[in-house]
Amino acid sequence: MGKFALRGLTIERVMLVTIFALLFVMATRIPIDTDTWWHIHSGEYTLQHGMIYSDPFSFTKQGEPWVNHSWGSQLILYGVWQLAGNIGLSLYTAVLATGGMAFIYRICHGNVYLRGFALVLGASTAAVFWSARPQMISFFLSTVILYLLYSYKHKKIDNLWFIPLIMLVWGNLHAGFSIGFIFIGGVIAGEILGNLFNRGGEDVISWQGVRKLILVALFSVAALVINPYGVKMLLVPLQTVSIGALRDYIQEWNSPNFQQRQTWPFIALLLGTLGAVGASSKKLDWTDFILFSGTAFMGLLAGRNIAVFAVVATPVFSHYVDAALQERGWILKPIQRVTRRQARLNAVLLGVILFGALAVIASVWSPTAIDTAQRQFLPVNVAEYMAENNLSGRMFNSYNWGGYLMFALPDVPVYVDGRTDLYRDEFLLRYLKTAGGGDGWREVLDEDAIDFVVIEAKGGLANRLREASGWTLLYEDEQDFAVIFTRDE
Repeated sequence: MGKFALRGLTIERVMLVTIFALLFVMATRIPIDTDTWWHIHSGEYTLQHGMIYSDPFSFTKQGEPWVNHSWGSQLILYGVWQLAGNIGLSLYTAVLATGGMAFIYRICHGNVYLRGFALVLGASTAAVFWSARPQMISFFLSTVILYLLYSYKHKKIDNLWFIPLIMLVWGNLHAGFSIGFIFIGGVIAGEILGNLFNRGGEDVISWQGVRKLILVALFSVAALVINPYGVKMLLVPLQTVSIGALRDYIQEWNSPNFQQRQTWPFIALLLGTLGAVGASSKKLDWTDFILFSGTAFMGLLAGRNIAVFAVVATPVFSHYVDAALQERGWILKPIQRVTRRQARLNAVLLGVILFGALAVIASVWSPTAIDTAQRQFLPVNVAEYMAENNLSGRMFNSYNWGGYLMFALPDVPVYVDGRTDLYRDEFLLRYLKTAGGGDGWREVLDEDAIDFVVIEAKGGLANRLREASGWTLLYEDEQDFAVIFTRDE
């Protein structure tokens, strides 16, 4: 039996394991996103005090209504943190990212080499989105929804009624459920166009099938209402995208900066897919066109949508590259069996690859690497100083640090954090102007009775406070990263 199994260890199977080992390594990262920490703290608060319906964490919005749309994911994150700390959070990200890409792999066309290339390109595109936040669950579930839709369209496998059940769960995990409706709506629109302009064409879903998709979508909307916040949950995505301050000031909501190398895989996938469609004589499917062009527009509009584009574009890219290669006869046929010697060599190669992957992961998970990275990107030193010196009162803090300070100093209410759906436009614009040291900054600190300021050392407000009367520099770290100013008594 062992020899038989070894004979099946072809280079294609080694390649498949290599691809997913690479994806897992790519997704294994140290949790340095500040929003991770307020989600963990919210999960802990929910377990201790019950569902959150009004803000308990800031003094600026305390008691105001808040739809905590990520409550289910927060419980998961808190559980992972309690069980395995930073390594658990890193695993959470890697497992969901790799699991999502596994569903994408099943949608892709071609042999293992083409699928592997498409998957690595797609993962490199989506990786800008991957971090230990509830959005990772949305990434994973979006790939499941797309897999079910593609199975129905291309393989005639009807598991559509799983979609409302997934939406029921998704609606209690994260407001990213809107991605699922974008995919469903895109397929419905594409198949309507397919029936109008290419009726009877290959893989075009019939009118009866389109009606079923619409019915599934309606049941999915109904399923979303089954959550602690009821109908209010449906409005969260619309309310979030309507916040102008996000688009104007928050990096992930801005259009991608193509001068940064992490956006280049997005360009490669976008242009590569267009090139593959042009190189193939295969007619562009209407659903592929709607989903690809729609999510490409979303990705160009806001960087946080690039991962949504990657989920859609990766199988489309592989589909048309495979068609172009087959038309030219440029296809490598997989080897079904190998000699015993070849199998042993493949086993050694596989062992080396897995050992290398584990070595990289171990280096990422080393306590020194984790501590160094978190002190570089998070206000760890500031939080330690505040705890050691029992600094309390009304704090004006950096937006970028609010989530971590909420977690590290739960007894010190924050001024602002990453919950933009709570703070809304007017407050955020007022905060941003003050943090930048704009006109009226002193009046805002006086009106809000701020006792101390925790801000970036090189920010506009820090520069103003260094020169202002009535404020004293209490703390400045060695890296010139953060400062604390206190109001003179």
